[in-house]
Amino acid sequence: MDINILHLAYPLGLGIAVIGSGFGLGKAVSAAMEAIGRQPEAAGRIQTAMIIGCAFIEALTIYALISVFLVSGFGWKPAAEAAGAKPAAEQTQTKGAGGGAPTQNL
Repeated sequence: MDINILHLAYPLGLGIAVIGSGFGLGKAVSAAMEAIGRQPEAAGRIQTAMIIGCAFIEALTIYALISVFLVSGFGWKPAAEAAGAKPAAEQTQTKGAGGGAPTQNL
């Protein structure tokens, strides 16, 4: 059984990132609601800043998720492999019939 330490560490790290993101979003929204309660006339500016901050927090969580897929190799293949072509390592070179330059069999 070939289990790499990254196969265990990345999902664990992703779980920690999601938990941290949840706490961060909760704290940001809580602080914004408190600020709006104290200063209702600044609600628009506070809400805008909160939404931008929440977007950055969510972006970091999505980056953590994407890094798991990139490192484990799920969901991404080079365009040639996705189309069904042989990978470059499997292509062989043979000598042409006329003794000329070698050609590739695709």
